[in-house]
Amino acid sequence: MDANISSTPAAQPTPANRSKHYVMTVMNLIVLVLSAGLIAWISIDTFERVNFLQNHNYMIFQFWVCVVFMIDFFVGLCYADRKWRYFGRNLLFLLLSIPVLNIVNLMDIHLSDSALYFVRFIPLARGALALSIVIGYISSNAVTSLFMSYLTIMLFIAYFCSLIFYQCEARINPEVSSYWDSLWWAMMNMTTVGCNINPATAAGKICAVVLPCAGMIIFPLFTVYLTDYVTRSLRKDDKKKENDAQDA
Repeated sequence: MDANISSTPAAQPTPANRSKHYVMTVMNLIVLVLSAGLIAWISIDTFERVNFLQNHNYMIFQFWVCVVFMIDFFVGLCYADRKWRYFGRNLLFLLLSIPVLNIVNLMDIHLSDSALYFVRFIPLARGALALSIVIGYISSNAVTSLFMSYLTIMLFIAYFCSLIFYQCEARINPEVSSYWDSLWWAMMNMTTVGCNINPATAAGKICAVVLPCAGMIIFPLFTVYLTDYVTRSLRKDDKKKENDAQDA
């Protein structure tokens, strides 16, 4: 999606550029709204223990969300100046837009409950990546933009892993009595502090590896961001002092 968000030229944008900007803005907003809808639906189904494969409305909704995601990819490809470069950089978005769950259901492929639940998060990962990029574009500063993008990804990983852990462990692990136990477990593992709740399932153990790995990769960015923030603040103070000295 990073290629989808294109800035118009600073000097006199042409009608074609304005049209491109409007179309891509609308597509990005639609993608974000549908992603939020998927997150809400999956969360509610997880808390209420709904069998999503038998939920006809959800399967239809998820299918059309994936279709819109693919349309978004090809619209961006149509507008891209370097189409092969766009295709290579955004191929992951296209792969994550494939309605795998609908294909599995249609072809009657038998997977374990844990595997099916993981498959359900594939289009959601596409929406999470898109949202992180959009949030990153809010700031004009490169370091702040990177920090915001990775912070969003980190929060999504923690939330998704907490849902997966609750789905797989709640009826098996006596240490998980509510979703809040799973959320606490996910946050503690993300910070690499650890938690006294031990996973009992394969899915839970996978999440227990993913969370600290993501934390070790992302948390150092806090140091980079704070260093950059302090440096910029000191430069502003020095510049202000220079201007005050010149005025005096």
